[in-house]
Amino acid sequence: MRYPIAIEPGDEMTAFGVAIPDLPGCFSAGDSLDEAIANASDAITLWIETVLEDDGEVPLPSQIEIHRRNPDFNGWIWALVDVDPAALSEIDEHARIHHETRAGFLAKAAIGAMRTR
Repeated sequence: MRYPIAIEPGDEMTAFGVAIPDLPGCFSAGDSLDEAIANASDAITLWIETVLEDDGEVPLPSQIEIHRRNPDFNGWIWALVDVDPAALSEIDEHARIHHETRAGFLAKAAIGAMRTR
């Protein structure tokens, strides 16, 4: 799935802000345009994981043109972020087999990744 993201331009003093219009309350930021886009991908994945854990429904992405017409985003930069919903299913399956929750498995994976830095 490819979600449109709106990026509020930043400068040397402020970060680039990111809104994901299809996912209410999902936002991110980055010190550069590239970092803002990468962080948006992480924010979308986390938002989807949280909604699925709460047995909620994940909205499908809208066409970028629908959001570009919104005057709240005048002057913002638009991009698309790919999200692989199959990856979430694989994480859930692994956690289930090992008698863990998705959140617990992801927390352990994050701790392991931090230790290898």
